[in-house]
Amino acid sequence: MRRSAKILKVHRTTIARKLRFLGLKARKSHQKFQESLRDKKVEHVQFDDLLTIEHTKCKPLSVSAAVDKQGRKILALCVSSMPAFGHLAAFSRKKYGKREDLRLQGLDHLFSQLKGIVDKNAIFSTDDHKLYPQFVKKYFPEAEHLRYKGGRGCVAGQGELKKLYFDPLFSINHTFAMLRANINRLIRKSWCTTKDPERLKDHLFIYLDYHNTQLV
Repeated sequence: MRRSAKILKVHRTTIARKLRFLGLKARKSHQKFQESLRDKKVEHVQFDDLLTIEHTKCKPLSVSAAVDKQGRKILALCVSSMPAFGHLAAFSRKKYGKREDLRLQGLDHLFSQLKGIVDKNAIFSTDDHKLYPQFVKKYFPEAEHLRYKGGRGCVAGQGELKKLYFDPLFSINHTFAMLRANINRLIRKSWCTTKDPERLKDHLFIYLDYHNTQLV
């Protein structure tokens, strides 16, 4: 945002306000896109979570997204806070206190958006994350849920693309690779980090609108 302000010769506050304005505009555009799918519902969905951070690795965020396997358009997304894990868990609790895990609410919000635009007999493809089956069964009890063991990430695609001869989750993995490549705060080992999750949502929806209308 600082570089944008410098290039355009405006104040950083102007860029911050414009981000919120464009984020709202992109949300409205996405709502129209979702409405257009109600007459011809999606039949094969892939969804997963992408991990990023809120200022520090001790405060991780989960970006849940669902894509149409055939057209690779992004159908829905949401951002949820989650507690730190692994070797940072204890340090995070000590420095920032107990962090709320909102991933279940996030997935509920994601699937509530999919309910009206995905066919009841659709196919859902995911990795073997333990939380996913309960949401597919809750919102789409007649759907088929295919689960695949996650592959090892390769250098290309910032680790989102997998070292597999055939990746059954290519559509969602490629979409996440494009998110990391096109949104600077999602690039691995970047000093551009999210300070406010709401601004991350704005940034995601701006890209989502461009992705769906210009790239795929």
